Amino acid sequence: MERKRESIAVIGAGSWGTALAMVLADNNHDVKLWGHNPDQIKEINEHHTNKKYLPDILLPEGIKGIASLEEALFGVNTIILAVPTKAIREVIGNISAIRKEPLTVVHVSKGIEPDTLLRISEMIEEAMPDSLLANVVVLSGPSHAEEVSLRHPTTVTVSSKNMAAADQVQDLFINNNFRVYTNPDIIGVEIGGALKNIIALAAGITDGLGYGDNAKAALITRGLAEIARLGMKMGASPLTFSGLTGIGDLIVTCTSVHSRNWRAGHLLGKGHNLQEVLDNMGMVVEGVRTTKAAKQLAEKYEVNMPIADALYDVLFNNISTKDAVDRLMARGKKDEMEDLTNVLDM
Repeated sequence: MERKRESIAVIGAGSWGTALAMVLADNNHDVKLWGHNPDQIKEINEHHTNKKYLPDILLPEGIKGIASLEEALFGVNTIILAVPTKAIREVIGNISAIRKEPLTVVHVSKGIEPDTLLRISEMIEEAMPDSLLANVVVLSGPSHAEEVSLRHPTTVTVSSKNMAAADQVQDLFINNNFRVYTNPDIIGVEIGGALKNIIALAAGITDGLGYGDNAKAALITRGLAEIARLGMKMGASPLTFSGLTGIGDLIVTCTSVHSRNWRAGHLLGKGHNLQEVLDNMGMVVEGVRTTKAAKQLAEKYEVNMPIADALYDVLFNNISTKDAVDRLMARGKKDEMEDLTNVLDM
């Protein structure tokens, strides 16, 4: 397909930001990849590698590493925001202090802010002046950076309050390796992407405990019911949770060693405490922070989320992983079809 060549800034040179920069460069866009580590930027420009995050991957020459945020923002109308949830307000604040013209912000992170209980698009809208924010678009779905960087077939979804902006982002990214769908349900897309990390932590715990595929299948299935219950109370469409940003993202995150949330849960299941796990990972584990937000959301919307509750107790109340699983299995009798019908009737 023919496409207009654009200059795009990717803000965040971690694994996901770098992989998405590769997709954009493959589509013949001029890509500025911003990171705050000068040595990393030098490596990107001189060796076309980012070995800390994507070992053994050669980056396209169309990617230019940029250490100056002002330089990264110059001459672009669209930025890809690929930073951890906890850094979004600071980065948006820095961008707002530099930028004079409106931007379309495409966020690719998956999380919910504790206490405020804002989705990432809402955080961006709150942190960035209206005069500088043209549109917010979310890109989400079952997509490991390691596989995207190898140009393995990957399919994702984009969503926005302004679907014309989502269509434009679809055109920026879509190619024969990276298929992009649109979905107007921005609430469901963001909630599915965020909450699947909680279930992935729990799935890693069951694997660490040696419980096998039966337990993992139950967690994925019942976890999806929890996500849908909460998402629909928040205004999401039930159909979204049957799609790429629902069951699709849940499967890939709960079953792959590429998933840092699964790996963190696996270490917890092996008996490591939370701080040891976070020190070992070396990268942000979004599910830990999101678990706090999910518990607060469940209380706010009066939604039953037993898996999220059990994980919260493991992470923050020093309940052993074995005891948490035993408590889930010992819950009172329920009718599955009645439970699922209650989800759909919301």
